Amino acid sequence: MAIEDASHRIIADLLAARTGQQLTESRRWRVSTALSGLFRELEIQNVDQLACLLERPGEHQLATKVVEALLNNETYFFRDHAYFETLANQVLPDLARKRADSRKLQIWSAGCSTGQEVLSLAMIFAEQPGRWQGWDISILGTDISTKAIAQARTGRYSQFEIQRGISVAQMLNFFAEVPGGWDASDRVRQLTRFQQHNILDYPPAPSRFDLVLCRNVLLYFDPQVRRQAFDRLAAATAADGWLMLGAGETVVGQTDRFEPAEFGSSFYRANSTLPHERLRSGRAVA
Repeated sequence: MAIEDASHRIIADLLAARTGQQLTESRRWRVSTALSGLFRELEIQNVDQLACLLERPGEHQLATKVVEALLNNETYFFRDHAYFETLANQVLPDLARKRADSRKLQIWSAGCSTGQEVLSLAMIFAEQPGRWQGWDISILGTDISTKAIAQARTGRYSQFEIQRGISVAQMLNFFAEVPGGWDASDRVRQLTRFQQHNILDYPPAPSRFDLVLCRNVLLYFDPQVRRQAFDRLAAATAADGWLMLGAGETVVGQTDRFEPAEFGSSFYRANSTLPHERLRSGRAVA
């Protein structure tokens, strides 16, 4: 094995151990690009030098920086807009009927990156005040990247970020221009909260969500880890709840914990024919 191949394996093993994600050959091309800023910071030239540094004892902080740099935090408001229309017009009305007595909704956006998906959801509720007045709505955004979650908590976006996916009217209604960018308004931020979390870990509180979004995350897992992730998502989804995946993801042939919805793609119902999982000592058990 060439030195560079061995160095890539060290980095790939680090990413898999920390996140469960696989650094496949098809993703290998972006390693040097993703790590270029770290190369400059460390005054090194290539992955071989980086691998040597990682092999030294006590380099936990450097390992964290490498993983953060390799994570794909690509996102924007209302990504795949047609799916958000289905969410607003079919999934949320279904949940409104089911939760009419409690008038409470718990939503989890897993792998939310810098928060645009969470705020997109909040804007949907804010744009329908008549339907959701008096409801207790909580939207939790989680991501394994501490850097991404830190930005999400600020609610601040650059001029480039704010222009991706929302209309001028939404930008002016839900954001305020400030030096250095745009800040999300309290109207939408009050519905949201953020925390760092690995999807392969014990589901975050309250552990039972009416709607779970996990979009463009499972693509990076191998089949065994993906099944584990589906088990975690199933454990976190209410028995009559919904799961929304990314455009290139599916449960078909991957898990029996969810069933495809009768409309469109990317939307799945919890499988009511299976006993719902219990959670014990941080592990999902049947």
